[in-house]
Amino acid sequence: MKDSKKYAPKIQKLYRSLKTRYPKVEDVVYDEPVEAVIYAILSQTLTDSAAHAAFRRFGDYFVDWNELRVTRAEEIASVIGHTTPETIEIGVRLGATLGAIFNDYHKVGLEALKKLGKRPVKQALEKYKGFSRYVVDYCMLTAFAGHAIPLTPTMIEFLKDNGLVHPSADEAEIEGFLGKQIPSKNGYEFYALLRKHAESAKPKKKKARAEKPQEAAPEETPARAVEQAACETPEETAPGAARQTQKSAAGTTRTKTAAPAKTRKTKNKK
Repeated sequence: MKDSKKYAPKIQKLYRSLKTRYPKVEDVVYDEPVEAVIYAILSQTLTDSAAHAAFRRFGDYFVDWNELRVTRAEEIASVIGHTTPETIEIGVRLGATLGAIFNDYHKVGLEALKKLGKRPVKQALEKYKGFSRYVVDYCMLTAFAGHAIPLTPTMIEFLKDNGLVHPSADEAEIEGFLGKQIPSKNGYEFYALLRKHAESAKPKKKKARAEKPQEAAPEETPARAVEQAACETPEETAPGAARQTQKSAAGTTRTKTAAPAKTRKTKNKK
């Protein structure tokens, strides 16, 4: 990245400030890499809290990840909590990605990649069309103990708006720059703190720019609309309950797997 020496002290200062401002972060580790894939596809579009809520709902709603693979995008969007073009697109990406994984490994799982080194693993992930750089980086960081700083558009916008990286730098350049500033052992902590701060700072910034009191409230971003919907649990919008009734009426007995949120392990930082 251009002028990296100029921006390096700013990143270190930011990191110190974030550690002081927010509670201690616990690393997230996925035993099953495909769960990192699913969460990454959710969280590259949704806010982190909305992605957490959607991931938990997936665990309650779907019998297993293979059922998620064959579910219509519109139904996936309704489980996420808010049917919009963006959440339908998430459903499309999930179906296509899990389908590609199934075709390669004859199951919806990526355990086989754990036998490979980090470089071959990254190359294997990058071959999937539905994997953005963010998805690859998130999976490497949380499922394969790789060194990466996943970046969402909101995080990149925050860094540029606050003069923390070169304004012309692209995602790859920024990620590479941050990777040199943040040690591998602190990768997840920095990612989580930066993301939390960027997502909390963004609405304040937009509000400050709006100087027209007579103007209608700005339209919610898709991610925040989903986040709000995820916090509301009216009976008529509880897809899991409706789905269970339908299955019982059909006389079908199915044993559900444990909610994936329980396998999204955290470990205390030493």
